[in-house]
Amino acid sequence: MAPYEALYGRRCRTPLCWEEIRDRKLYGAELVQVTTEKVRTIRDRIKAAQDRQKKYVDVRRRPLEFSMGDQVFLKVAPWKNMLRFGLKGKLTPRFIGPFKILQRVGPVAYKVDLPPQLAKVHDVFHVSLLRKADVDPARVLPQVPVEVKEDLTLELRPIRILDHEVKELRSKKIPIVRILW
Repeated sequence: MAPYEALYGRRCRTPLCWEEIRDRKLYGAELVQVTTEKVRTIRDRIKAAQDRQKKYVDVRRRPLEFSMGDQVFLKVAPWKNMLRFGLKGKLTPRFIGPFKILQRVGPVAYKVDLPPQLAKVHDVFHVSLLRKADVDPARVLPQVPVEVKEDLTLELRPIRILDHEVKELRSKKIPIVRILW
């Protein structure tokens, strides 16, 4: 389809001519023929680009399906400057869990058994947010209790100051404080 048609969802009703500006003007059937050829060329190039991009994506794509009772990890969105599960930045966990799958809701949606601390989070997730967990019971760490607010953020308060130091540069002094959260 033409780019206009793809953008607006309907055919372009104006007689556009993408021919270079010349002294000669196109009329009637010749205008329609040139315009049709240009639209066909655009369609072919867009189709070739889509096929090329699909080929790149399909190399890494793998079909994911889970059955009831499978253990999965849940992906946590890494937002900048947001505290998630007690850690900030590079140290935030990318996945939490493992959680048990209760049922398949749709072709790509699954209902997950979440702990009471995450009761405010909706329990149905897209398959792209889940990762299969091959759980070894000896290697599972206990879950840290987490209190999640209504806006799905976590508030941390300092417990005590562990160490205090002042670093002196040439023109300024920088206080460095180590805090136990």
